Amino acid sequence: MSDEELAPAMPSDRELRSILGEAKTIAVVGLSSKSHRDSYEVSEWLQSKGYRIIPVNPNETEVLGEKAYPSLLDVPEKVDVVDVFRRAEYTPEVAEQSVKIGARVLWLQDGIVNEDAWRIATDGGIDVVMGVCIRRTKRRLEREAS
Repeated sequence: MSDEELAPAMPSDRELRSILGEAKTIAVVGLSSKSHRDSYEVSEWLQSKGYRIIPVNPNETEVLGEKAYPSLLDVPEKVDVVDVFRRAEYTPEVAEQSVKIGARVLWLQDGIVNEDAWRIATDGGIDVVMGVCIRRTKRRLEREAS
């Protein structure tokens, strides 16, 4: 399956509503403390919507008032969604760690698509969302619901 063919494997809007409605804790891989970065802006917005954000970045100690961890394997609590702000070539390792920690969803942000990450996650029983922004998706679903 090519990266372009992965789009049809994306969850439906109904499934996305369920994912975002049931999720409480989102580990954000690549979350930066630089407030102008997309990872920071999206995570700050998710926090404002009531999600618990866990920063995962070996170069940070704390972001948005939350302790940062060097990898998903170091996070000491249950993670519902792994939201990824890393280049596509790094996502297979993130997918492997997501499976190991028992995350429910691997979410790759805008422009991030990787067939190996998709295969690793789906083989491990994890739902996958690729190439779309979690904030923009939640906003769209909220607009359509009102």
